[in-house]
This record gives sequence, C-alpha cells and structure tokens, in this order.
Amino acid sequence: MSHDTYELKAEAREQVGKGSARAVRRNGKVPAVIYGDKQPPLAIALTYKDIYYKIHGGGFLTTIATIDVDGKKIQVLPKDFQLDPVKDFPVHVDFLRIGKDTEVNVDVPVHFINEDKSPGIKRGGVLNIVRHEVEFHCPANAIPEFITIDLTGTNIGDSIHISAIKLPAGVKPVISDRDFTVATIAGSSAMKPETEETAETAAPEAAAPVAEEK
Repeated sequence: MSHDTYELKAEAREQVGKGSARAVRRNGKVPAVIYGDKQPPLAIALTYKDIYYKIHGGGFLTTIATIDVDGKKIQVLPKDFQLDPVKDFPVHVDFLRIGKDTEVNVDVPVHFINEDKSPGIKRGGVLNIVRHEVEFHCPANAIPEFITIDLTGTNIGDSIHISAIKLPAGVKPVISDRDFTVATIAGSSAMKPETEETAETAAPEAAAPVAEEK
C-alpha cells in the first residue's frame, strides 16, 4: 500500500549556487534539484506553499511525485529537504528521478495492531518500540506506506524481530546481516505482583518505626 501520487508545477532555474537560491527564495519559491537515472542534475524552483504543505503533511519521503517542469513531466521521489532552523519553512529539496527499474532505500513507519489481544500487555506489560521506522530497500514504485506488526498472543519478555514481519514483495530490510529487534514487550512497575496478598500482609511490619536505642 502506497501513498497517492501527486503533481507539482516547477520552473527550471538557469543558474545554480547560493546567490541564485537566495533570489529564488526572495521570489517566494523553494530551490530544488532533480538528480539520478543517469541524467544531469536539473535545478528547479517550486512554489513555496505547495512544497510546505507536502513536507508537513506526512509521507513526503515515501511518496512518488510528478514534477511538471515547464511542461515536461518528470517522476521523482523526494530524497531530502532542509528546513529553516528557526522558522521551519523549506529552504531546499532534493528529488531522485525515477526510472522504471529504480530501487531506493527509504525509512518506513512501523504500525502496531491488536494490543488488546496481547496477554503481556493485558497483564500490565509495556510495548517498548525499539524502531519507530525501519529502512528498507524496495522498488521506487512499490514503497509501503507503513509495515504492520500484529501483537496478538505476545507475552512479557517477547521480542519481535524483523524476520517475524510479513513484508510486501520486493521489500527487504537494509540491515541484512542480523535479525534485528523492532519491539519488545517489557515488564512494568505497574504490573500486579503474583503474590499480592503476602506483599500486603508484610507491609505493616516493614512500615513500623524502629525504636531508637538510648
């Protein structure tokens, strides 16, 4: 399952460099570069409002876009962007040109389902997420929107490894030399102890003040 594609209009930039980028920003646009697919890099300028809402709308780096550069349509995948550290608005974007066989590395979010069917969590255990995102190598036109982990039947002390997750065809974890952990079900101080009654009867004695020797 992938995000819906979208189209952005852009204009080609004749010049590149810091001075040119500043001039683009002064005109209310965002400088960007399209590279890859064995073609020379193409410097473009995008409408600020369009790119701002795409970046802050989620899924920006996992969604293929079509950029219309002065009438020529180019399929791309956003690879990186820089935001102004103070004002949080985009100041530059890098796009990867997508060919029919392009494969990419992307960070894909992890979603968890059926927490209510986990005996460990019902007992007061805690879902400890080791990786909120996992980096995958996959075809650019088949990037999953997220991967799903089913917590049904998990118990305290269980670890969920990448090998236990069903992945779409052609999608492989970038870390391939070990079966890494994505999440664990950990014990918690809020858990009810097995021997609740003995703990309660022992408590008054422990709380009694110790008489001071004179």
